[in-house]
Amino acid sequence: MKFFKTAWHNIRRSPYQALAAILVMTLTFLVVSFFTFLIVGSSKVINFFESKPQVTAFFKDEAKQENINALEDQLNSTGKVASMKFVSKEDALRIYRQQNKNDPLLLDLVTADILPASLEIATVKIGDLSSISDMLKRSSIVQEVVFQKDIVSTLINWTTAARRIGLGIIGVLSLVSVFIIVTIIGIKISQKRDDIEIMRLIGASSWYVRWPFLFEGMFYAVVGAIIAWLIASAALVYATPVLSAFLKGIPVFPIPLIFFLGLLGAELLLAIFLGFLSSFLAVLRYLK
Repeated sequence: MKFFKTAWHNIRRSPYQALAAILVMTLTFLVVSFFTFLIVGSSKVINFFESKPQVTAFFKDEAKQENINALEDQLNSTGKVASMKFVSKEDALRIYRQQNKNDPLLLDLVTADILPASLEIATVKIGDLSSISDMLKRSSIVQEVVFQKDIVSTLINWTTAARRIGLGIIGVLSLVSVFIIVTIIGIKISQKRDDIEIMRLIGASSWYVRWPFLFEGMFYAVVGAIIAWLIASAALVYATPVLSAFLKGIPVFPIPLIFFLGLLGAELLLAIFLGFLSSFLAVLRYLK
């Protein structure tokens, strides 16, 4: 308890330095929070697309059911297919009528013979869509393959780039945070050098002298993490209606409370680590 009181006394004596340390930690953990939201959200979007039939093969009119079954067996043998759905001509007509139920003219013009049977395929991994599409195109009973390759590739590339950029920014900000706290704790140690010498003369151990500075660094990091978590969580909750409308049909929201609590716990652990590391480096450098 004495270590906490000493650390709090040191913080109160230099509020501007404490504010600077807390602000840089807040900025670092804001980036961590938003980056986590981005990663979790993009993962859910990709999982959504992976679970949906992304490749649709339209069969020729002369395709026989046994040939279609053989093609399904061939696709299943690759181990890349998560699910397949065969849509017969009659099924296609029912879907068409449902989609155009308010336009009688269109309903009268289309019969089951006009619409092709199709096979809708979802893959285990989104990266397998291309190879499945190529396999379907080589089939003699397939007339056309619909595969939005550019959209899928763009989604993967964008997500990968965002992760790399986010990790890079977090790494740089973490280094800046450590450097600033090391500098601030170093200044505090220099200001209290006479008091430290007196404590050593009366028999205080090295760790007795170090612990208040270590707690001070962890305090800056923890407070910054909590502030950042509150700001990021409030911003996400506020933006949820807009994001839900933008991602209509993709089950990203609502985000469960356990996710926010888990993020807070993870950020507090990271904050304690960064705060302790920064302070420890400072006391190693300035407390000889």
